[in-house]
Amino acid sequence: MTALTRVRRRPVDTSPLKSDVPGGTKPVSLAVEHRLVGSLIPAASNARTHSPKQVQQIAASIKQFGFNNPILLDAQHRVIAGHGRLLAAKKLGMAMVPTVCLAHMTEAQTRAYRLADNRLAELSDWDPELLAIELGELSKLDLDFDLGLIGWDTAELDQLIVLPDAAEAEDEAAEDIPLQPAAVAVSRLGDLWTLGSHRLLCGDSTALVSVQTLLGGELAQMVFTDPPYNVPIQGHVSGLGVHRHREFAMASGEMTVAQF
Repeated sequence: MTALTRVRRRPVDTSPLKSDVPGGTKPVSLAVEHRLVGSLIPAASNARTHSPKQVQQIAASIKQFGFNNPILLDAQHRVIAGHGRLLAAKKLGMAMVPTVCLAHMTEAQTRAYRLADNRLAELSDWDPELLAIELGELSKLDLDFDLGLIGWDTAELDQLIVLPDAAEAEDEAAEDIPLQPAAVAVSRLGDLWTLGSHRLLCGDSTALVSVQTLLGGELAQMVFTDPPYNVPIQGHVSGLGVHRHREFAMASGEMTVAQF
């Protein structure tokens, strides 16, 4: 990925045939050429932004799979498409990257294509069933890389990968769960429930004594919390279902901004 020699590959004609374009278009041969990263000029008018997280993802993909998508340039070596890949190459410390020069384009065509290259890709969609099957099959393979390299994080992959046998088993398990009869709450403030190796306290999490009672002298290693945000349950998180949650004991919309 960091070769310092200039390499030329055999030109590949990727343009459409004359008969494919109304009015006829002269075929253009596009050659992949490795150029110094420092010689490429990001377009000042590039409206596409790249977060540090995305650049890191692109860099990880390049490191694993190689730089397989050349950066597109105009005649002045300004980037038309591939700003994210250029940032990733710099992050990896690469000296040279593969490029394709679209010198046959006019200035207007270049500016328009810079937008089209990104926007047209956004307009595509995923087939959820085929995507689940493909991701599911990939997850079963003995991969020598993290599946997260393809762009979805672990939580997203867990949601997207729905294997038929797992989904069927989950449905069967759900049918076996008995319905809970309506009952009056029996837990009172201060009650400490022991659930195997777990402890559940009915108390005020803002009170130090509650935390000390729950932890029993131990220190917490991790906390998962979903505190009230001074908004009422009804109309915000209650949904439209039959079951309705009670309001929080505090911070359910009764405080002013200053008090909260």
